[in-house]
Amino acid sequence: MSIPVTPGLQTRCQQIVTSPTLTPQQKHHFLALEAENSLPYPALPQTAREGLDEGAICDMFEGHAPYKPRYVLPDYAKFLANGSAWLELEGAKDLDDALSLLTIIYHHVPSVTGMPVYLGQLDALLQPYVKILTQEEIDIRIKRFWRYLDRTIPDAFVHANIGPYDTPVTRAILRADAELKQVAPNLTFIYDPQITPDNLLLDVARNICECSKPHIANGPLHDNIFTKGGYGIVSCYNSLPLGGGGSTLVRLNLKVIAEGSRSLEEFFTQQLPHYCQQQLAIIDARCDFLYRHSGFFEHSFLVQEGLIAADRFAPMFGMYGLAEAVNILCDKANIAGRYGKDEQANALGYRISEQLAAFVENTPVKHGWKQRALLHAQSGISSDIGTTPGARLPYGDEPDPITHLLAVAPHHAWYTAGISDILTLDETVKRNPQAVVQLCRGAFNAGMREFTVNVAGNDLVRVTGYMVRLSDLEKFRAEGSRTNTTWLGEEAARNTHILERQPRVVSHEQQMRFRQ
Repeated sequence: MSIPVTPGLQTRCQQIVTSPTLTPQQKHHFLALEAENSLPYPALPQTAREGLDEGAICDMFEGHAPYKPRYVLPDYAKFLANGSAWLELEGAKDLDDALSLLTIIYHHVPSVTGMPVYLGQLDALLQPYVKILTQEEIDIRIKRFWRYLDRTIPDAFVHANIGPYDTPVTRAILRADAELKQVAPNLTFIYDPQITPDNLLLDVARNICECSKPHIANGPLHDNIFTKGGYGIVSCYNSLPLGGGGSTLVRLNLKVIAEGSRSLEEFFTQQLPHYCQQQLAIIDARCDFLYRHSGFFEHSFLVQEGLIAADRFAPMFGMYGLAEAVNILCDKANIAGRYGKDEQANALGYRISEQLAAFVENTPVKHGWKQRALLHAQSGISSDIGTTPGARLPYGDEPDPITHLLAVAPHHAWYTAGISDILTLDETVKRNPQAVVQLCRGAFNAGMREFTVNVAGNDLVRVTGYMVRLSDLEKFRAEGSRTNTTWLGEEAARNTHILERQPRVVSHEQQMRFRQ
């Protein structure tokens, strides 16, 4: 069956195939998106359609016909143990087998990017297959595997997890990541103060000083939501059920909603509830197509072999632009404070987060994990202009690191599907990685789910959540890039000013204040 080609579609496709900076694989991906978006959008109520059209709601440009989930988190441990009938593979016997099997299955795990966004809890997955190998033999294999991932899955949304245990594979991954300084894979270390030894957390901090990776996740907080070992951190900061994932992500533009509200009272009692309902209608429509019409959950070998289950997928109820919304509402209410710098303004932000969380918790969805969506503070996309990601503080005008962390930490209680901020520290922190450890522990004690640091002077830096190399951005326009996400980083640097985070020095006095 052929797809009707409109002049606009034909022009866009022609621009893609003649682009001098896209690789053949990248052209293939963009052409597929054009084809999908030539199809009708899932049927929506008129009020939900209006929410999309006026920019109060954003569907993340996932496509008009959701034929695969946004994020997929297979049970790779089951795959390594049992192999796959569909792929005609036996289970792994040793580390070489395990690494080979993973490189095969990754190419069959779909996502919104066309590449896997979750590589598994790699140290826990691989450690049982190490057997009699020495640390040096493990290091050689992991470094080869790490290089392979970057070269064959060249996308900064590809994400691996390690921790909280200290294993030879954990150490090997940290060494490879610090040495190679690759864009992919992104990496999260899951920290548990009852399990993780101090010297391992310090080595994680040293890695951050070297390559701005990994993120550090607050393990006990995630365990309380998903059960221990029952989740993964994927893409940038998205926390989702293992053996399932995220079916779709739709986000509220809180700035637009605040601009359309005549008062604080109207924002909380009319506008925000209205757009929450419209966003839920969009989520239900998109999930309905995925579950009832795409055939994904009937035909995917991942489902048939028990590596994922339909009822472990959650739609993600996202939001962004909280900082701008708070400041707009403060102006409407004649409040002089500004988000991140004033207790009254911050309290207004916490009230918004709490109301969003109550709506998501109390409102069922047609297709969801435990019949619910999961609330997510979305970390921005490259085309955003005039908004700050999630609940973050605006760029370029941040307070000191401690004030910064204490301002955003209370939001983290509400966003079970992920929330983030990025501290940018002066490169002098490289001489004192223990300061990063103390900041992380203080942040977790204050209630943060995720702790992320960029270190000034590093070529490898974090944009909204994914990694880019500054040197790649400089040459992208002329030469393109083998990494799929470099163009997103270049566009984000221009549009969102994410790289304008001010590097901050962590002083001894600040650390003492944080520990009090």
